[in-house]
Amino acid sequence: MIYLALRHLHVTCVVLSGAGFLLRGAWMWSGSPMLGRRWVRVVPHLVDTALLASAIALAALSGQYPLAQDWLTAKVVALLAYIVCGTMALKRGRSRAVRCVFFVAALAIFGYIVSVAMTRSPLGVFALFI
Repeated sequence: MIYLALRHLHVTCVVLSGAGFLLRGAWMWSGSPMLGRRWVRVVPHLVDTALLASAIALAALSGQYPLAQDWLTAKVVALLAYIVCGTMALKRGRSRAVRCVFFVAALAIFGYIVSVAMTRSPLGVFALFI
């Protein structure tokens, strides 16, 4: 029961995190002043903290850990790449064009992470073709 509740929390946070990133990226792309709002800077950290906490709790409850499970290792490595690309997309990119390239890369990595979670294969969605 606890595992299912944590899994639902985790998936909900994934959806909220992805939708929030997509929205902030659209605001970045359009040059919207919404990116400067305090709640826009705070809420993603709260959602991502709940996402990470639920991931750690799920790993502990299931006994599946990165480095022991290749698909979890792939998710963690991809998560680090997603964080770097997301930071470049929304904050550190020197020009709007650079930020847009990193935004698209971050979205692709996000999709890969979701596909790895759904297939439980480090190949993600590409595992369906092998």
